[in-house]
Amino acid sequence: MKIPKKDALIWFDYFAQLPEDEELSPKHMEIVYSTFAQIEAVIEARNEKLMSEIKGLKTLDNRTFFVGNKDKFPKGCRSCLLGTGLGAIRKTNKCNLECKFCYNYGELDSIPPVGEGMWEIGGTRFYEKDIDLLLSIYNKPTGVSYVYLEPFMEIEKYYPVIKKFSNANIHQHLYTNGILATEENLKALAEAGLDEIRFNLAATNCSDKVIEKIGIAKQYIKSVGIESPMTPEFFETFLKKKKVILDTKLDFINCAELHLNENNIYNYYGENMYIYRLGYISPIWSRELTLKLMKVADEENWDLAVHDCSNRTKFARGLNLRSKEGGWFGASDYGCEFSRIPFDVFLPILSDDSFNFLSEEELPDDYKPEMITI
Repeated sequence: MKIPKKDALIWFDYFAQLPEDEELSPKHMEIVYSTFAQIEAVIEARNEKLMSEIKGLKTLDNRTFFVGNKDKFPKGCRSCLLGTGLGAIRKTNKCNLECKFCYNYGELDSIPPVGEGMWEIGGTRFYEKDIDLLLSIYNKPTGVSYVYLEPFMEIEKYYPVIKKFSNANIHQHLYTNGILATEENLKALAEAGLDEIRFNLAATNCSDKVIEKIGIAKQYIKSVGIESPMTPEFFETFLKKKKVILDTKLDFINCAELHLNENNIYNYYGENMYIYRLGYISPIWSRELTLKLMKVADEENWDLAVHDCSNRTKFARGLNLRSKEGGWFGASDYGCEFSRIPFDVFLPILSDDSFNFLSEEELPDDYKPEMITI
C-alpha cells in the first residue's frame, strides 16, 4: 500500500489527537507503516544520490560508510561494528553543558548517581577492585568506552580503571565536550593507557579553545577525533573553521546522525523528520549534512577518516552485537525509543509542499480518511 501524502497527513493529524492510552487498530497501523515507508523511501533515494557523488566512498564490511584514510578509521568503531560491541562504562552523572541535542536534555539535574566509588559496566555495579574478578570470568571485550555524562567532571577517578583495562590489552575510548580538558589531564589519560579520545565539537559549536585541546590531545593520545551529531549549526561552523581543525592533525571525524528521544525531540519540533526501519527518529537534514561533509573531505583529500555514523550504522551495530551474544538469526537490540509514536512530529514533513512521495496509489475504501470517526 503506497498511501498518498494528502491522505497520510489527514490520518496522522487524527492519530496525533487521540488520547495517549488509545491503541491503534491493525488497519491503523498499516496506515502508519505505509506512511513511514513512503517517507523513508524518499529519504533513501536522496541519500543514495548524495552517496553516488562521493567518488572515494568506502565501506567497512558493509556495516558502515566512510571516506579517507582507512588506517585512521577509529578502532572503537571497529569494535562496535565488527567486534564484541561497544562496552559502555559509566561513572559520572553530571555535565557542565546542556545541549539541545542531548539525550538527557531537561533531566541533567535528576540523573541518578552510579554509586559512591562504583562503576557501571554491563548494567552491573562494580568497585575498582572488582574489575580483576570481572576480567577473570568474562571473555575480554574488543573494546570499552567511557560515557555518561562528562567524564572530565571527575577525570582523576578514571586513571586507575583505565590502567586496569590497559593492562588487559582492551581498547579504550572516551567521549568529552573538551571544555575541562587540559594538557595535564590529557597526558595523564595517555599515561594510564587510554587509546582513543573523541571530542563532541558540536557541544561548543567548534569552540576555539576546544579545537586547541584537540591538538594538545594529539600530542599524547594515539587516536584523536571528533564525534558530533550533525546539525546545521555544527556543519556551518565546522566549514568556517575547517583549516584550524584539520591543522590539529586529528585522525577521524565521526558524523553521528542525530536521533531523538522523548527528552530532546521537541527542541526540533517543526523540522522534517523520518523514522529509520521503524526505529530511530531523525531530522532528515542530519545524514544529508554528513554526506555533504564526506564529499568535501573526499574531494580535498583530507588525511583522516570521515565516518558516516548513521541510523543504518546503528542498525548494523545492533545486529552485530546480538550475533556476538549468541542471539537468534536476525535478533537485534535496535528499536524505537518511544513508548508511543509521536505522530505530531511528522506533520511538518507531511505538510511540506516541496516534499513529495515517489509514487502513490489510491487507498482501498476501508483505509480512506473518510473512515475517520470522531
